[in-house]
Amino acid sequence: MKKYLSLLLCLTACCASGQNQTHKRAEWFVDSRYGMFIHWGLYSAAEGYWKGEKIRNDNDYGEWIFYRNQIGKEEYLTLLDRFDWDDIDPEEWVVLAKRAGMKYITLTAKHHDGFALWDSKVSDYNVSRHTHPRRDIVAELAAACKKHDIRLCLYYSHWVDWEHEYGWSHEREITGLDTADYDTYWQEKVIPQIRELLTGYGEISMLWFDMWLHHSSTIVTKAQLLQLKSLIRELQPDCLVNSRLGLSVEEDPDVDFKTLGDNQLGSKKEDFPWQSPGTVAHSWGFHSGETAWKSTTVLLKSLIGNVSLNGNFMLNIGPRANGDVPCEIEQRLLETGEWLEVNGESVYGAKAFESDANPHDWGKITMKRDGGKTRLYLHVYNWPLNKRLPLTGITTAPGRIYLLADKQKQALPHTHAGPFTEIKLPAMQPDKYVSVVVVEYDGAPHVEQGLAGISTDGGYSLTCDNLSGDKTLKTERKSRGGTIPPHVIIRTPQRLAWRLYVDRAGDKTVDVSYSYQGKTDGGKITCLMSGTQITHAVAPTGKTVGEPNSNWVVDRFLSHRLGTIHFPEAGIYELEFEITPAKNSEVRFQWIWMK
Repeated sequence: MKKYLSLLLCLTACCASGQNQTHKRAEWFVDSRYGMFIHWGLYSAAEGYWKGEKIRNDNDYGEWIFYRNQIGKEEYLTLLDRFDWDDIDPEEWVVLAKRAGMKYITLTAKHHDGFALWDSKVSDYNVSRHTHPRRDIVAELAAACKKHDIRLCLYYSHWVDWEHEYGWSHEREITGLDTADYDTYWQEKVIPQIRELLTGYGEISMLWFDMWLHHSSTIVTKAQLLQLKSLIRELQPDCLVNSRLGLSVEEDPDVDFKTLGDNQLGSKKEDFPWQSPGTVAHSWGFHSGETAWKSTTVLLKSLIGNVSLNGNFMLNIGPRANGDVPCEIEQRLLETGEWLEVNGESVYGAKAFESDANPHDWGKITMKRDGGKTRLYLHVYNWPLNKRLPLTGITTAPGRIYLLADKQKQALPHTHAGPFTEIKLPAMQPDKYVSVVVVEYDGAPHVEQGLAGISTDGGYSLTCDNLSGDKTLKTERKSRGGTIPPHVIIRTPQRLAWRLYVDRAGDKTVDVSYSYQGKTDGGKITCLMSGTQITHAVAPTGKTVGEPNSNWVVDRFLSHRLGTIHFPEAGIYELEFEITPAKNSEVRFQWIWMK
């Protein structure tokens, strides 16, 4: 098919980077990118067990033990006897956040158990009422945040409250709850407690709500949510509100940012602010049975990946009843902080770069504009063995390229042609977690959209995720524990197209992976490019055992050699593959690999 050799004929677009749907009051939020979540309350003393019994749910969320293990309201208060109030100092959490490079802290001022961590005059079910001498954790944390210049944010469970007579508990799905009674809870507890938090503790930068369903699926009415939001705007107009208030950012543009699911990381670039709440292991409240600790590298990749899509990451600590942060969490936070001391420039105030999906297999890119310059931060997760880093899709020639960890900013050798830059890396990577390469441009670099990236070993992985043409094909998700890979079911003739840049003339082999369960050859796959045509007869692939000794038989996906394509010179090419199944049969296409 048509070959594009002249960059003048290429469709280029200025790189998209901003978050256009960001309210002025949320600018600090998108600049901060990284925050601390603190789940701490009565449940912290239970440590995941009640009277010798582990929490009754395999998700092991320690903060749900009141509900899961059917503990009585007054008996639940006996957990206070396990707190070591002489040792508890919220300033230590703030200092840890500061050393970890976090810019804001969100404390569970009231979780679903209804127990308030401040001196609430609205309900006696609060920490000040049951401690001697009286403690007000919100006040102590507020003072420490002010002292160390970290923004104070508060979590408040508005929808669910297991303590109040008319608060929502999911047992109400059995007994029911009158909407008028629920409004009594709303007016008697939610509204006045929010008023207390916004008038008694100085500036609150964010109120983080936790209704994980849209209001239409709950007992909460939109009118009640608007009443609550209106109160917040009245008392502290700059206080941010998240989508777990129960109103989506699409429904109400006055909602400041979208909250993803628990431990859900971003998968696409957004123009509005958003955030992932995450844990270092699994439980949010302290659980003594934790074993699956995420590594520092995994946590850094979570943060970087979100920033590369215009998102934030808020990481939870879950202290014990004496205030101690588990050593596994503290270690990872301090290691993350050390990384940010060197590489924080690539995170704080950084935004997304690619407007398409990331075409690179080596890591993620974030971006900053400073005056007339643009800096791309290439976060290299896997230091290439051949010490060559391919950067696909940018037609503008770079200025200087250097390692962010290099204080001298010594230039790295590189070559640039068309929409491709290749950077020569030093033998040793500068960071044991994630190394950052900075690429500087004068002005805004232009992007050649829709190109499949060159992998670190010089190949091209062509899937339905990086098609240049029709992207409406439905991809079947992996199943049977991943032994059946993602694929597209093709029952009628289908053309798939990819655009790619070939950096030098020469021959490349083409392989295709598919599953075909016919008994004999069934159809064909044809590769078309600039007069070149290669045809492959679709062959039966048969079955395989997905998991031994488990009666686990699945369709086999096999790689087949289509042939060789000759590229006469460097340039942008379009490859088309026509898949034509036999009559009344189907081909399950997986991928094409060219190298």
